[in-house]
Amino acid sequence: MLRTFRIGLHVTILVVFMFISMGVFAQDPEDPSSNDPAVPLDGGISLLLAAGAALGGRQLFKKTREGKD
Repeated sequence: MLRTFRIGLHVTILVVFMFISMGVFAQDPEDPSSNDPAVPLDGGISLLLAAGAALGGRQLFKKTREGKD
């Protein structure tokens, strides 16, 4: 009984997200002659790169510190 409920719940959530995502398609900019990009891709990518570098530096620091002890 519980397994059937969980499967039904997963299917319901999947269907809800599928219908919600249909309204999120990208739209054309109003003025195609403008030089501004319609989607700012640079901001998020640079933050992810900085977070990855910080995480890698932290792990490297931990490993080198463990080697000294």
